[in-house]
Amino acid sequence: MPKIHPSAIVSEQAELADDVTVGAFTIIDAGVKIGMGCRIGAQAWITGGATMGEGNSVGYGSIIGAEPQSIGFDPETNSSVVIGSNNNIREYVTIHRSIEEGGCTTVEDKNYLMTGVHLAHDVRMGSHNSLANNVLLAGHIKMGDHIFLGGGGGFHQFIHIGSYSIVQGNAVVSLDVPPFCMAHGRNELAGLNVIGLRRGGFTPEERSDIKRAYNLLFRGGDNLTEALAVADERTWTDVAKTLLHSARHASRKGLMQRA
Repeated sequence: MPKIHPSAIVSEQAELADDVTVGAFTIIDAGVKIGMGCRIGAQAWITGGATMGEGNSVGYGSIIGAEPQSIGFDPETNSSVVIGSNNNIREYVTIHRSIEEGGCTTVEDKNYLMTGVHLAHDVRMGSHNSLANNVLLAGHIKMGDHIFLGGGGGFHQFIHIGSYSIVQGNAVVSLDVPPFCMAHGRNELAGLNVIGLRRGGFTPEERSDIKRAYNLLFRGGDNLTEALAVADERTWTDVAKTLLHSARHASRKGLMQRA
């Protein structure tokens, strides 16, 4: 049976795996599903039909599945939060459910969300990401994998944040962050995430080709349309194609550029 603190309130319509632990004064509402090995800290609130895979940790005071902060949202909307496995969600993290009927805010596997992180409605986060304290993600943001976002960063709605990117703390971001890149300040690229690429196990050939694509897109002097036309005449590794793809399929906000 789950180990539930006597002061916690867990609905009979919630589904908890046998080894789940629930801390003091936590509330788990009807429709919530929590998988094996999850640890829910004290004074957390899990609601809105949220579901979790296995091995997740939820810290003190965190709120998962609450209504989105969207004017005019209908509380009767059937939406949820879906969390994968082995995520470390620290203190006072807030993850809001989708604004769309049948929609989900999603967090995949092995992410580390530090104290005070906020994921707004319809965020879609991949795996192996680290978000430092007080990172704020607005609605409909799409994140890849192996990303690091520095503390206090603010990210505008609808943007894309590419895999293996890194963003400086306190950055203000309202444009897409390309994969494999570093960003800082207000929508400024600072170069390639060289250390992250090495740690990520990319081969020297792949790293060289990513650099070649980066230089073409952001340092060649052409605009993106012209640079992509040149790219069509060349051959690329699959990882370099990922960077080119981000330029071809940017969000409605557009792709970040070098200052």
